[in-house]
Amino acid sequence: MFKGRHFDQSVILLCVRWYLAYGLSLRDLKEMMTERGISVDHSTIHRWVVHFSPLLLERFNQRKRAVTGKWHADETYIKVRGQWMYLYRAVDSAGDTVEFWFSEHRDLPAAKRFFSKAFNRHGRPERVVIDGSQTNREALVSCDTTCRLQDRSRRKLKPIRIRQSQYLNNRIEQDHRRIKRRVGPILGFKSFASAAVTLSGIEMVHMMRKRQARYAYNPTPSLAEQFDILAASF
Repeated sequence: MFKGRHFDQSVILLCVRWYLAYGLSLRDLKEMMTERGISVDHSTIHRWVVHFSPLLLERFNQRKRAVTGKWHADETYIKVRGQWMYLYRAVDSAGDTVEFWFSEHRDLPAAKRFFSKAFNRHGRPERVVIDGSQTNREALVSCDTTCRLQDRSRRKLKPIRIRQSQYLNNRIEQDHRRIKRRVGPILGFKSFASAAVTLSGIEMVHMMRKRQARYAYNPTPSLAEQFDILAASF
């Protein structure tokens, strides 16, 4: 994973972790590294974030705890190249992140892709709370119907209970704010691909803070320790 890199693994992981976890710009990190006697360009740090975030997230997901069967789902706005795009997200009844999906569009295909991804990774939930979006309801019903038709257990599966209420969805609205708080200092992404990768890393750090991964020898590792554990698995 780090073989052949000009910089030491500890420096790379430090920059990636600090950028994903805190309200720092790439140039802030460049200055902070310079104060430590390390000369690294801000564009190099950006390349590290884009390259290593998906790899670390893949390892994190292998350790991720199971979520409950009661979800809250919604989408929030993220600006890319001066245009609003959409981050679909879901949390469970314990507040743990279920899944996320970044999309250029807010429509039925995007909602279907999000719920399909969540179902494939975590199975069908018992209940999903959404706001008044008819599009999200249609996507849920469609994905649920497909899953029940493809089920080979010969059990009679009940449809997912869907509750539509803006006021019952405060849990996911509060969770959005923690992601938006980190996105703010970035001042807009330059490309959809870069935004998708960076957001996946931000979501990973958010899940780390919520202790959503299992580590055999350390039940409560710090962020730094979690990054080191994931990097050591390569």
